[in-house]
Amino acid sequence: MFRAMPAPFPIPTEYRHKHTWLEDAQGLTISLLAAGTGVTFLAALGFITGQTAGIALIISYLSGWSFGLAFFVVNLPFYAFAWKRLGAEFTLKSILCVCVLSLLVDYLPLGLRFDYLDPVLGTAIFGVLTGFGLLGAFRHKGSLGGLGVVALMIQDRTGFRAGYVQLAADALIFLAAVFLFETRVVLFSLFGAAVLNAVIAFNHDRDRYIAD
Repeated sequence: MFRAMPAPFPIPTEYRHKHTWLEDAQGLTISLLAAGTGVTFLAALGFITGQTAGIALIISYLSGWSFGLAFFVVNLPFYAFAWKRLGAEFTLKSILCVCVLSLLVDYLPLGLRFDYLDPVLGTAIFGVLTGFGLLGAFRHKGSLGGLGVVALMIQDRTGFRAGYVQLAADALIFLAAVFLFETRVVLFSLFGAAVLNAVIAFNHDRDRYIAD
């Protein structure tokens, strides 16, 4: 969470290995199920995270909107940037992923309920599952929405590293959370975000695995 990486939610810009449509379909399906389950754990605890998912959770808690609706709306402005920066295929896959993730997080609780969920275990599971979900989306030329595209555009135009842009955005989200939620909520949320970013940092390497 607090280390400078190329991007906490890195977005691939080069692709070397060809995936079939069937491989993309199964890879994205598994990735979305993992990420959806992870966010469901986090939402059940009433915690937040960084990026657009964190913004959507805050809006959901404060407004009464479902996470799915808030997540879908928050991501709408980023599609134009994604189309310009990363092309049609990436953007269309990302739109599909955001729509499916929105539905999953809204409807998974119908079949996934908790009598008790330990906050440390729940946030750790969130970080691991959502991290794996993000990795899978990256490897099939998609994303789960987010500020990464804008961060890359700022990097292209100013030279300011995308990782620092996203780090600043996350810092603002959690700073706002300090004034909106109890301290324990913020601390547990930071722990979950740290686990998620650690999964990305240790496992995402474009030189090791780059796919189309």
